[in-house]
This record gives sequence, C-alpha cells and structure tokens, in this order.
Amino acid sequence: MNAPLLEIEDLCAEVSGKQIIKDFNLTINEGEIHAIMGPNGAGKSTLSYVLCGKPGYTVTSGTVRFKGKDLLSMSTEDRAREGIFLVMQYPVEIPGVPSTTFLKHSVNAVRKYKNLPELDTMEFLKLVREEGRKLGLDNEMLKRPINVGFSGGEKKRMEALEMVVLKPDFAILDEADSGLDIDAMKVVAGSVNSLRDGKRSMLIITHFQRLLNYVEPDFVHIFADGHIVKTGNKNLAVELEQNGYAEYVKVK
Repeated sequence: MNAPLLEIEDLCAEVSGKQIIKDFNLTINEGEIHAIMGPNGAGKSTLSYVLCGKPGYTVTSGTVRFKGKDLLSMSTEDRAREGIFLVMQYPVEIPGVPSTTFLKHSVNAVRKYKNLPELDTMEFLKLVREEGRKLGLDNEMLKRPINVGFSGGEKKRMEALEMVVLKPDFAILDEADSGLDIDAMKVVAGSVNSLRDGKRSMLIITHFQRLLNYVEPDFVHIFADGHIVKTGNKNLAVELEQNGYAEYVKVK
C-alpha cells in the first residue's frame, strides 16, 4: 500500500476575514488521483491557494502534512521545490519574461533543491521542445513572454508544458479544462496521464465531468460549504452531471 503524500486534518481557512474552508479533511496517497467537484463559491479554488501558500489566504486552524512535513510552515517557494504544482484556472501573463527562460530557471531551481545536477541549455531546450511539440506549442511560441497574447487554450497548454517538464510529485489542476475545446482538452489530458507512475498524485478541481472522461480519478469528492460532503468513485461524477449540486447546497 502506498504511503500518504498529502494529509489534511480539520483545516479551516479564511479570506478577508470570511471563513471559506471549514473543518476540511482529506488524505491523498502516493499515486492517487482525486477529483473535487462542487458548485461555485464552495471554496474549491481557495483550497488550492491555501495548499500552494498564496498570500491573503489565512489558515486559522488544522494541519497539512506533505511527505510527512508541515506544509503550512513552508514558504510558497519551498512548497514548489518540494514538488507541489498548481495548474491555475486563470494563468497570469508575465511580460518581458520568455517562457523558456522561466521554465529553465524553474526546472534547475527544483533540481538544485533536490541535489541533482542542473540541466545545461542544450539539454533543457531538447526537453522543452520535445514536450512542447506533443502539446502543439511550436518553438516560436516558447520564445514569447509567458502567456502574453496567448488564447485561453494556449495558456492551458503552456501550463501543461510547465507541469510535464517540472514533473511535480503533487499537481493541483484548478479548472484545467476551462476554455479548452475538445481537441485541446484531449491533448492536455494526455500530458496529465503521462505523469501517472504510481507515485505522483493529483487533485483535479472541476465543475464538470468532461475532463474526468479522459483523466480517470480514483476518488471523486463533492465539496460544498467549505468541506467534503460525499465521496465516491468515478460514477459519482456521472451522477453529478445528471442531477447537479442542489441536494448538497444549503439554502441560506
């Protein structure tokens, strides 16, 4: 049996003084893919930001352990170096920073942290061009500033490229299917599946079942009012697609 990779116990968190995450519990073992589905405003993206250490998201109680270490005591940078990666719902544009430059520094920062030799320029370019080609990203696009002038689908492909090049131990996909047509979604899903090796784990945050048709989860959780209200297998996603979230949302 694989060991726990991420252990969240009784987590509570707030944004601007408002409690969003409420007594949240979840354990993700090595090699598992978990999907969290829920209505707008339930706190799904907030959970991803808390795990990644985004400023402005305050943990008020509870614990989070990653590889047995206290995740909440780590800086955002160290969480990334330890192997946590976020595919953002709305990837940001960074004018003036070429995508390849950003990726090379990111890859080598992680390798240095793990006491691995850094990749030289030729090794890196070979790697990023091969992976970029699989995702439909040509060399000229890789030279452009990060996400500047990219369509929504191109931004998501670039996020997928960053993920497959960095090879994180734990990837959080926050609405990774947002803005993708069916062909682009298949390509992105293929890159996600390429990382499945029995050790790496993933948390897929989504409203809809469609991505889960291509990246099959081990567990599906319904997230409402700041915590998990029901857990099942992939069939739970099909049920939600048919019936919606109404029975899980409290009327206020």
